[in-house]
Amino acid sequence: MSGLKRLNNKIIHCRLCPRLVRWREACAKQPPKRFRGMDYWAKPLAGFGDGMARLLIVGLAPAAHGGNRTGRMFTGDRSGDWLYGALYAAGFANQPTSIQRNDGLELIDCYISAAVRCAPPDNKPSRIEFERCRPYLVEELQLLESFRCVIALGKIAFDSYLTAYHANGGIIPKPRPKFGHGNTVKLPSGVTLISSYHPSQQNTFTGKLTRTMFHDVFRNARAVLSSED
Repeated sequence: MSGLKRLNNKIIHCRLCPRLVRWREACAKQPPKRFRGMDYWAKPLAGFGDGMARLLIVGLAPAAHGGNRTGRMFTGDRSGDWLYGALYAAGFANQPTSIQRNDGLELIDCYISAAVRCAPPDNKPSRIEFERCRPYLVEELQLLESFRCVIALGKIAFDSYLTAYHANGGIIPKPRPKFGHGNTVKLPSGVTLISSYHPSQQNTFTGKLTRTMFHDVFRNARAVLSSED
């Protein structure tokens, strides 16, 4: 079994955070009307994609009735519609939509991870929940040896990536990089970190994040990787 498979098996059996365990399982027992009768995953979500990917996506946490239902990050919710549409347009996915785990989606030169692996109440993990989950991201960064570019979806994912990067011995530049949509910084490790607003409904419905803005982030990532070919 590969290192990533061992890590992912450990993640999906994790029960370190009692509040998150209760919440993810409660969501499965009392789903919204539109999802009644469906079998929920209701476990932590492992990362997925190309283990030799040069692009790494870091999100916040699974959605209660998205990834927590389908068992795959950004699958089955509106945030995923935006993400996979942008990945497809930039050549990092074989299709622009993701509805369920077995829908044929394949990531190309891309891997998707998150700061927290269980759906949290109100989409707000606690400080201790971040800390308990962080070792999974730290280990993931060790195992994903080929990534050269990271897209952080939201400030929390941005900070979580930098914390995990530092835990692996990475040097954080001074002044510390700041989150801002479209901001790009090349870290001393040679990895390029790109910030993006999260494609949450709070951002997309209000127009804070437009499709053009979002797609530009992935075009930027493609340009970064093309410059290293």
